[in-house]
Amino acid sequence: MIKFNRPFDPGTIRLLIFDLDGTLIDSRLDLVHSVNATLRHMKRPELPDDVIASYVGDGAPALIERALGNQANDTKLVRSGLDYFLAYYREHRLDHTHLYDGILPALATLGNSHNRLPRKMAVLSNKPVNSSRAIVEALGLGKFFARVYGGNSFPSKKPDPEGAQTILREMGTGPQDALIVGDSGVDILTGRNAGMWTCGVTYGFAPHTLHDTHPDVVLDKPSELAELFA
Repeated sequence: MIKFNRPFDPGTIRLLIFDLDGTLIDSRLDLVHSVNATLRHMKRPELPDDVIASYVGDGAPALIERALGNQANDTKLVRSGLDYFLAYYREHRLDHTHLYDGILPALATLGNSHNRLPRKMAVLSNKPVNSSRAIVEALGLGKFFARVYGGNSFPSKKPDPEGAQTILREMGTGPQDALIVGDSGVDILTGRNAGMWTCGVTYGFAPHTLHDTHPDVVLDKPSELAELFA
């Protein structure tokens, strides 16, 4: 169900910026396996799937710090764990990762060049940019996005607005004509910090974080992306 938390006219939107994990793709299992492989390598106990999934959203360094818990203040240990995680994930990032049902037709509808006012689209993830771009291409999404940026594309990560502001500038779009779509409060705060409209999706990794950030509009299913702009 589409829920509006404040008056919002989708017809004014010329640019959509999407989060990746938990929004376009279900990468949960590959992230869980990669974190637990890292913990095994470091001779530490594995963590439950739901716990690891709740740690996703602020980038790989934060993910490993959270997984290490009270040992996260050991900088050398975190760096070692991060290096192992990134190498392992690079080899296994597409073992189980897939598009959410309904994403492909929704993007095809939104990006249809025959629309009276076709919309531009971009990806802004806190995942490293090389992995983000590799996954986008491998899953057949590259044709939809004018830009794909990751957590190491800029000096700062979401919720800092730097990445979103860069995309707005490069796309020649004002923030009042742009919408950010994501599954977590991090994405909503990013959009708000950039002066954009915000859309939260509840089917992803962190729907509980949307309650405190109050997106302008909330979607329960990927197919509702197309319905919103019908």
